[in-house]
Amino acid sequence: MKVPILILFFWLQGGVGSLAHAQIIPEELLSNPDAHELPDSAQGHLFGSWGGVRTNLLKRGVKLDLHSISDFLWNIESAQKERTASWNRVRGTVDIDFGKLVHIQGLSLHVTGVWQAGGNLGAYLGLIANPSSLVSKNAFRLDSWWFEKHWLGDRLATRVGQFAGQDSYGQQNFGKSFVSQPLGANPDNLSETFESYDPAATPAFEVRAVPFHDFYVKSMVLSEDRRPFVDNPTGLAPQFHGTPVSVSEIGFTPGKNALSAAPADNAASRKGYSGLYQFGAAYDPGKFVTPVSTSPRSGNYLLYWIASQAVWRVDPQEAKGIDATFAYDWSPPAINVHNQTFSAGLRYNEPLPLKFHNTMELGYVQTSVSPEFQVAGSAALKTERAFELNSLLHVFRVMYVQPTIEYYANAGGTRRRDVIFGFRTKVDF
Repeated sequence: MKVPILILFFWLQGGVGSLAHAQIIPEELLSNPDAHELPDSAQGHLFGSWGGVRTNLLKRGVKLDLHSISDFLWNIESAQKERTASWNRVRGTVDIDFGKLVHIQGLSLHVTGVWQAGGNLGAYLGLIANPSSLVSKNAFRLDSWWFEKHWLGDRLATRVGQFAGQDSYGQQNFGKSFVSQPLGANPDNLSETFESYDPAATPAFEVRAVPFHDFYVKSMVLSEDRRPFVDNPTGLAPQFHGTPVSVSEIGFTPGKNALSAAPADNAASRKGYSGLYQFGAAYDPGKFVTPVSTSPRSGNYLLYWIASQAVWRVDPQEAKGIDATFAYDWSPPAINVHNQTFSAGLRYNEPLPLKFHNTMELGYVQTSVSPEFQVAGSAALKTERAFELNSLLHVFRVMYVQPTIEYYANAGGTRRRDVIFGFRTKVDF
């Protein structure tokens, strides 16, 4: 406990080389799919400024966010009995810029918690790639909190608190544009190294550096917890229950400023030919059981590559046009049953001549099953292939609806096929 206390004390003293600058809270701190499709300047709220409270607090450096997001999915064709499943999440977030509040430049605090519950259609159907990027566990939990300190004009930043690795490492930059898990957030098998995920965040420390305008490098160490909802169901008291897991990422951001390390993707930031290229790795030194040995094996790792790029624009200075994304990850087949995932997607910004913001998306996910985990005498497990077609319609400033249809070939690694129809809704309060 001495190290975090010393770091916090150093921050409160202003640090070395701290430079005064404007608002340091990034426009988008929420991860997919909770991130907002519209920027702050265009985003509306169902209850307005809460009688002026929201506006007055923002002037003092306190930013409030409250939204509800839900997935409603139905297996219209499947070997399983038809079932409609809904998953609902309400998230509240507070961001405090201490530079505006108490004139401590470069210091901020982020706190977010969720209530979520519902049915997991992917688990019911036995799918590898979940059709919803929202689902995890029923919970009412403090998700993440952290103090963050910036130096050298935001080119160096450190963060300490309780936060999830999968919230910012291996994240799909176009995630909010898709509904399924591997395209809408990150590949399911990032959890093979027990890299934490929201809302089951664990204690962590991170360092980020931006040596060049469009290049960043970041690394974090987090506490492994193989049953986080059991060990810390409320998230209120940081818990240490496993080995330290390390995750690192380097990124190249052509057309964008890398100061925020993986800049937010929203309707305004898509103007021009910008992109994001990420390479990362996660390592867990803990013990892992393998199917070919009776003795546990030490250490497990995962590598990932993600590329997101605007590929065509009607007007080179505007957002209307097509974006493309590709992602691939790999981990040792002797330890990880789903050791490879490949995904690709296309997004068409403003395809319909409507007065409100709209997009159309087409995605593909391929999840391999390691031959090491094949059971002798049983049918060989196949590579699962999933296709997603959806449209995001921001019908009101405070709300969008996202109808989707998903098709699974070799569902769950078998010869089965599943067809899922549904929609996502999000309301900002």
